[in-house]
Amino acid sequence: MIGWRRYAKVISGGIIVALLCICGLGAPLLAPYDPQEQSLEQRLRPPSLDLTTNPHIMGTDNLGRDLMSRVIYGSRISLMVGAATVFLAGILGCFLGAVAGYFGELIDETINKTTEIFLAFPFLLLAIAIMAFLGQGLLNLIIALVLSRWVQYCRVVRGEVLSLKEREFVQAARALGASNRYIILRHVIPNTLPSVMVIATFAMAVVIITEASLSFLGLGVPPSIPTWGSMLSEGRSYMYRAPWLTIFPGIAIFITVLGINLLGDGLRDIFDPKLTRSR
Repeated sequence: MIGWRRYAKVISGGIIVALLCICGLGAPLLAPYDPQEQSLEQRLRPPSLDLTTNPHIMGTDNLGRDLMSRVIYGSRISLMVGAATVFLAGILGCFLGAVAGYFGELIDETINKTTEIFLAFPFLLLAIAIMAFLGQGLLNLIIALVLSRWVQYCRVVRGEVLSLKEREFVQAARALGASNRYIILRHVIPNTLPSVMVIATFAMAVVIITEASLSFLGLGVPPSIPTWGSMLSEGRSYMYRAPWLTIFPGIAIFITVLGINLLGDGLRDIFDPKLTRSR
């Protein structure tokens, strides 16, 4: 029963993430309208299932744009920003963590002090400061999120490498004349991947929320690109008159983060032998 429950979380979370990927990659085919098409005659139309009188299932916004199309296209930004940030931050954090844990001494101390500096600032506050300095833009947003999220990978990988470098297979490779670069890339980093995968799934959920927060504050991508955070920001002025402007983007963020967290929780249960033995 426990094993089935553990895999059920992975399956349910994986289904939600897969649907997010389908919506993001197939947005031009799935969206019924152009997300930028305006029609003031159709502005603030409420959601309706009667397509004969109102073809907009999720309603329209203050400029008459179809909300369902904008929510679908918004998943592309969340998927792109989340995947790019997790991938780049993972590479940077794993590399620095492996180097710090393997070589130790001055290199380890320098990298540790750097991580402590980044940890002194809350992630969201650091991302806001970086975006305020770099300005709006998709690339700048990814850079800001990577610089605020690599520390977690670095510290976890460093802790595991401190243990791995004393293991027999690493000592055997060193005795056979393998270079430090070969040992790190071939023996050390691959053994940290289970923990990195778990961190990446949880980090992606945090990145999506952070991206939505920055877009809500007007510090994300340009306003011409539909994002869930910018839709929440635009809909807050119509909370009582047109609540669907904030309800549907909020539900999209909630379901996405829930699915990613379920996937990460299930992967943690699978990859953590101590948790399995305790159960």
